Amino acid sequence: MVFIRSATRKKIILFLLALCALVLLFLNTFSCDSGPQYYMVPKERTKYVYGIDKKAIPYDKFMPLIFVGGMPRSGTTLMRALLDAHPEIRCGEETRIIPRILGMRTQWERSPTEKKRLSEAGITSEVMDSAVQNFILEIIAKHGIAAKHLCNKDPFTLKSTIYLSNLFPNAKFVFMIRDGRAVVNSIITRKVTISGFDLKNPRKCLQRWNQAVDLMYSQCVRVGPTRCLPVYYEQLVLHPEVWMHRILNFLDIPWNASVLHHQDYVGKPGGISLSRTEKSTDQVIKPVNLEALSKWVGHFPEDVVKDMAAIAPMLQVLGYDPNANPPDYGTPDEQVRDNTLHIQKNLNFWRQRERDIFDKNPLNKTKTGSKKS
Repeated sequence: MVFIRSATRKKIILFLLALCALVLLFLNTFSCDSGPQYYMVPKERTKYVYGIDKKAIPYDKFMPLIFVGGMPRSGTTLMRALLDAHPEIRCGEETRIIPRILGMRTQWERSPTEKKRLSEAGITSEVMDSAVQNFILEIIAKHGIAAKHLCNKDPFTLKSTIYLSNLFPNAKFVFMIRDGRAVVNSIITRKVTISGFDLKNPRKCLQRWNQAVDLMYSQCVRVGPTRCLPVYYEQLVLHPEVWMHRILNFLDIPWNASVLHHQDYVGKPGGISLSRTEKSTDQVIKPVNLEALSKWVGHFPEDVVKDMAAIAPMLQVLGYDPNANPPDYGTPDEQVRDNTLHIQKNLNFWRQRERDIFDKNPLNKTKTGSKKS
């Protein structure tokens, strides 16, 4: 009788031990922990873009991407055209979508309500950053022809310089700066639509320019001179060779004289592709010249001219004289003077050149091929 009871007790103990093991296994497998769950995933594979010559060019978040930005009408299109003339660089047209996704991400981060909703859905800052990083990288890599050095020119991306410098640790930024009076006059006369800019109110446009440039300039300073290079439009136009040497040195890209003759590569295979929708297209098909430097003089109301220093204090911060009309930007190189005279004497030729590029060249309809060294 004692033997039977002992055996029964042993079975009960074994049963309870087995039950405990099952419960522990269940809890480990189906945890109710409200924190984020992490899973082992395979290491990311290297991605490639392929040129027409079938050569594979790898791209990833660690590559030395180039971001060209600044206020619209500050020479960003000229800058990217000069870089596009280099056989190892491809910038291409504005994507327009990259600054929008950056703007959306900034709005989500600034809104406590939206941030909480995203967090509740498991969309943490890390998840968001990874998604934005991959989105931007894919757009830059695949919206144009393949090249060793990939570049993006969307003016307002430099409102997010600090954020982008964290997403892409080896990226560099070229910050285009131009006299705010010239920028605003160009925006108004060319009817460039920018959110927050009232084209009928030069004073408010100058204030908006001041606000935007202040933000971009402060971010450029914060990431430091090894990551962000301020380039003054006026100095680039006056002394293109000096500045292109400086820019390519900053980017760690070998010198190539093609960057001094960008007009020869517009619409050519592996050259510079232009968009009808970009307002500077008619200008960048020409060699670097002085036509646009002081066009703004005489176009602002007297009260605005009188209050210029107070309306746009960033003018003085950036080294411009707010009371000079016109200012002395400097003496141009001889080649730039010659270019300007040539354009003035051959206006019909350059108008026809613009029509030919868009009406006859299929390269502006197809984005295939690769840069050739």
